[in-house]
Amino acid sequence: MALNTNKNLKKYYSIGEVSDMLNIPESTLRYWEKEFKEISPKKSKGGKRQYTTADIEQIKLVNHLVKEKSLTIKGAKSRMKENPGRTTDTHEIVSRLKSVRDELMAICKELDSTPPSGQPL
Repeated sequence: MALNTNKNLKKYYSIGEVSDMLNIPESTLRYWEKEFKEISPKKSKGGKRQYTTADIEQIKLVNHLVKEKSLTIKGAKSRMKENPGRTTDTHEIVSRLKSVRDELMAICKELDSTPPSGQPL
């Protein structure tokens, strides 16, 4: 699932920005970088990590497998290696469904707070 369809996308994100964006501790991001070859942010001349949107999508996939599917690191690596296309497709579908669910919940909440027609606000 894309981070943002806005044309003002940043080319690179810092580890702090990614941590805040995904609610994943920086230490976990560094650990996953060591464990998963798919997560390979560039490093600036000063040694700071520079994550691309592709890196962030891989992190989301690992997070889905490890945190939501409760796979071990070994299990997540195996799943990604065995059938990477299917794993990615499944993750994208789940992400889209969650987004749709959130939108529907917001609509329901709005409908619940709207007074019946003909009634004053």
